[in-house]
Amino acid sequence: MSDNAKAKQFKASERPPMIEAIGLSKFYGIFTATKDVSFKVREGELVAFLGPNGAGKSTTMKMLTGYLAPSEGVAKIAGHDMSHDRLAASVRLGYLPENGPLYPDMTPHSLLNFFADARGMSSARKQERIDAVIDMTRLSTVVYKPISKLSKGYRQRVGMAQALLHEPDVLIMDEPTAGLDPNQIRDVREVLRQLSETKTILLSTHILQEVEAMASRVVLINEGRLVYDGSVKDLGTNSEELQQAFHRLTRSEATPV
Repeated sequence: MSDNAKAKQFKASERPPMIEAIGLSKFYGIFTATKDVSFKVREGELVAFLGPNGAGKSTTMKMLTGYLAPSEGVAKIAGHDMSHDRLAASVRLGYLPENGPLYPDMTPHSLLNFFADARGMSSARKQERIDAVIDMTRLSTVVYKPISKLSKGYRQRVGMAQALLHEPDVLIMDEPTAGLDPNQIRDVREVLRQLSETKTILLSTHILQEVEAMASRVVLINEGRLVYDGSVKDLGTNSEELQQAFHRLTRSEATPV
């Protein structure tokens, strides 16, 4: 184990929480999207957020990022309540939604330039950060090509570059590898591994190989409710065991643990 990995494990419980879901519920009339979801992601953790389709993962992430107001409960980013202090929290947060909206007529460079201006970056810092995220997400070969002409894999990289532009401490990413080919998935995983050295990351996925490859902890919801919050190794030590645990915990009659 590297010195950096040892440092990240040291007194993990004493590190401050950077992402907090406190009794988050979202109701649409009589339909319950999520109910009383509570968990914390501490500084330096990369946590996989799991659940079957329709379990409430995206709804929970939208509440955590301030995109949706919860019906009940509190969402916090770096200690900032998203209901009352969203602007301060946005400085610390990078968000990559699933199929995030991009401006198809722009190039990756012009899009990043636009968002840098929107965030009030100085000219020098803007150029520095644009160069850095283009290099990090390997966009240099398409940086002046219209986004509408890019493959899904490259569009996903553009979304990731935008989320990283302002050097946030916290990253929330919803299905960042969905629909990508194996080579693209490998590239995104490598970027996330590098980022996990310095960032706090909540990564939503339904691909168990992602969990096995990158995360040390899992938060799992089913039918809008938390059913597991613990280490990956306690769920299983290989893909087959993880699949069995996922199936067991996401059956309609499953009991939360």
